[in-house]
Amino acid sequence: MTMSVLHTVDAWWVQTPTGAAKIATSATTTAELLADRAAIEANMASDFRDIDGHGNVADKAQFLEGITDAQLTIDPYTVPDLDVRLYGDVALLSGTTRMSGSYQGKPFKSNYRYIDIYVHRAGVWRVVSVQISKMPD
Repeated sequence: MTMSVLHTVDAWWVQTPTGAAKIATSATTTAELLADRAAIEANMASDFRDIDGHGNVADKAQFLEGITDAQLTIDPYTVPDLDVRLYGDVALLSGTTRMSGSYQGKPFKSNYRYIDIYVHRAGVWRVVSVQISKMPD
């Protein structure tokens, strides 16, 4: 998942086109946040879709199953070059990240460029699409 997320002492925040929005969760670690399906789902539009680094497409339910899998652990990471572009009620958030963690007990590292597309509907920004492109390590 490539939503830009920040953890401060007292809250989790997701990057939105107009700033940062607090995520309604009691999670204190990345693992707890990834297990908080409701918090992740609240940031996603009902027609969400994900295109991974291999070109596979997942809908909202499939993406949520993968990102909240109890066997997935993602280490904290940063997005050093976040770029936000607003086009009315559509925003493009892009950047690069180096992610590490483990899945099914096996460590992984991933370096990728991503774009998250947000749409402003009924007064709320929600992510409608995520696409990543793998980059060389």
